[in-house]
Amino acid sequence: MKAKPKKSPAQPQRNSAPDLAQISEILAFMEQHGLDEFEYQNSHVHIRLRKASSQIGHAFRAQQPAPDIFSAAPPAASASPAAGAPQAPAPPESTADLHVIKSPIVGTFYSAPTPGAAPFARPGDHVDAGQVLCIIEAMKLMNEIESDVAGEVMRIFVENGQPVEYGEPLFAIHPSRKQ
Repeated sequence: MKAKPKKSPAQPQRNSAPDLAQISEILAFMEQHGLDEFEYQNSHVHIRLRKASSQIGHAFRAQQPAPDIFSAAPPAASASPAAGAPQAPAPPESTADLHVIKSPIVGTFYSAPTPGAAPFARPGDHVDAGQVLCIIEAMKLMNEIESDVAGEVMRIFVENGQPVEYGEPLFAIHPSRKQ
């Protein structure tokens, strides 16, 4: 008769899930290294930890509170537009009806998808709801910031490569009126 091998108390059980102390250590590691997401998998265990803030790029529009109205001076018109270039329509008389898109995260503002490429949006451009306006890089992740309204871009508050804070105004858009 064969004897069953005894499990050594020093060996962890392979089919058991990690205990709360191990998960706490992983969370501390994530915080220490600025990670928003951690995933580990082997043949017995699969763990995925994600901070609530890591979903901000996709869920921002659903979680966004009512827009704040930001009073700002309209952008100055250039003295002599280029020949043949379409001239931007005159800015509205009142800036109270501008919709301001604010930064949902802290990071670095990029106006174009790559260096040297045309910007996603310029003052005077018409944008649609859901259209990408810029990229904010946060911890080497490129987060596309989309317009939540259709309308004309009236002002861009930050310059390419400039750091931005949470809630900082990025774009002022004059919403299109439904006809």
